[in-house]
Parts: sequence; structure tokens; C-alpha cells
Amino acid sequence: MVDPIFAERRLAQLYDPLDPDRRDLDAYAAMVGEFGARSVLDIGCGTGTFACRLARRGIAVTALDPAAASLDVARTKPGAERVRWLLGRATDLPPLRVDLATMTANVAQVFLTDKEWSTTLRAARAALRPAGRLVFETRNPAARGWREWTRERSYHRTVVHGIGEVETWVEVTDVDDRLVSFRHTFVFASDGARLTSDSTLRFRTRDEVTASLTAAGYLIDGVREAPDRPGRELVFVARRC
Repeated sequence: MVDPIFAERRLAQLYDPLDPDRRDLDAYAAMVGEFGARSVLDIGCGTGTFACRLARRGIAVTALDPAAASLDVARTKPGAERVRWLLGRATDLPPLRVDLATMTANVAQVFLTDKEWSTTLRAARAALRPAGRLVFETRNPAARGWREWTRERSYHRTVVHGIGEVETWVEVTDVDDRLVSFRHTFVFASDGARLTSDSTLRFRTRDEVTASLTAAGYLIDGVREAPDRPGRELVFVARRC
């Protein structure tokens, strides 16, 4: 199942207007140049902001996501015509040999079980050329960032062009060991509709992620901090053995 926030068309259309600051992608765009990548696989591309950004630079991009509504939004963006869009999961990928694979915006945390995570890592490895790299971020569980996911801290009232005023907030619904569940709520002023989207993320420690990458056939080139979120995110750079 795909979370409604990505799969429901009305909610997918809000993703970019409600989160327009994408400085989190700058570090990934810089690494494309750092590693000399000319071809990129964007796993969990969502509404395609990163994929289109790279395509406009002349990078050959394959962008994958399981939410058709998000891909519909992605295809409307400048540069979208240069991207190869695929509906599905990493295990559905056709044969590829890319220089770099990415999972931005905490996509790595949606894989809740060890089996899901392992098969995704192996599928990404299969899509990389020899010595190609996988780069992704995951929230540092030691920061306990979910404590800030309250209605009081997250409430916003936003006027979205073509949609009208929308109220939004997020609240944690359950914390079970490394699994954190939460609910996004959206209230539309135009018709009074109230939509919710329930999600769960897996918080893995640095050691857990390192062990899973090694088991899946990667060498760890480094673990960095997200420049815009120091102390809160771990950015892994792994190379296909």
C-alpha cells in the first residue's frame, strides 16, 4: 500500500506547494557532480523535483515511484520530458547500469521490515554499474525528531494557487521501538473536505544501516550529515563492490 499523501491525487497536488523549500536536494545535486555521474536512478522520486532538476542539467535520469498520482504531478514539471518515469518499486526495475542511485527525502525509512530493506538495497545494487554508488538519507534516531511532530508545532494555514486555503498538521499516533507512526491531516476551505494520511517510518541506527549495506554487497565510502539538518540526518554513500 502507498500512503494516501502520495497516492491520492488531491493530496499529491499539495506536496510541492506545502513544502516549497527543497534545499535538502542541494547536497544530492552536488554529489552528482562530485562523483561525475552521467546517469542517475531516483528511487522514490515522488513528484519529480530532483529528477527534473538533474534532467535539465543533461543527466540521464530514470525516476521510479509506486504512486501514480505523484508521477502525474511529476510529468507536468519543466524537464519532465527528458526523464524516464517508471511506476513501481525497486524490485520492479528493468535492467539498468547507472552511475548513481539516490533515495532522497527519507525514502529509505519507508521500508519497515529487514526483508523489504534488504531486497531494495539489492535491487538498487543490480541497477548500478560496477563501482557505482548508492546515496540516501535517514533520520538519526538519536535525535528523536518525532517529538516535534505535534499539531501545535506543525500546524499551517496555506493558500494554494488553484486550490484555495488548506489547513495542515501532523501528529504522532504510535511509537513502537524503531517504528514511528503518524497522521497528516488536510482540511480544504473550498468544500470543507478533511482528508488524512497515515504513515509509518523505520528509524535505523548507523550501525544497523552499515551492516545492511555490507550484507547487500556495498562498501561504505562515508556517512555525512545533511548540511541543512546537522545532527538530525545521516547521509550514506555506498559503493557497489
